Amino acid sequence: MAPPPSSTPKTLHVITLVLKVAMFALLLASLIVLVTATATLPVDLFTQLTVHFDDVYAYRYVVASIIIGLVYALLQIAFSIYHFVKGNPLIIGNGGFIVDFCGDKVMSYVLATGSAAGFGATKDLKALADARGLDFDDYFDKAYASSSLLLLAFLCAATLSVFSSYALPKVVTN
Repeated sequence: MAPPPSSTPKTLHVITLVLKVAMFALLLASLIVLVTATATLPVDLFTQLTVHFDDVYAYRYVVASIIIGLVYALLQIAFSIYHFVKGNPLIIGNGGFIVDFCGDKVMSYVLATGSAAGFGATKDLKALADARGLDFDDYFDKAYASSSLLLLAFLCAATLSVFSSYALPKVVTN
């Protein structure tokens, strides 16, 4: 596939900025949904058991991947806005292209594994809770929703990764 024509750099910058903002928004929504997921189960007449997201190790990994993604997306948004407003990138030379390419690849993997960990843990824990007759459906619905939003953020990161790979052949040949 050929790189985009050089006559549309502004359009490409706008598209990548929109994808970065969408990724940030999806990650923020995913974080909010997951950290608000709690479930309370009565143990006996006077005791209740409350389960939070941080009681499950896989959900801690999901939150870590979301936070890493949020920081990366925020930095990328700032760099893109600077590039869009000033007309030249913040990192002079070919280093910016390589940082974008490698960062987008790594971020794609981090978000994909975070989403997979969320889906896997939720499926296994829901099956265990259902087998025991425990009603944690709201808790697991929020976990599924958070993992779904994280998966959509991964798709944004993967698309950004494809766009950043278009600029790489130009860098390598120069």
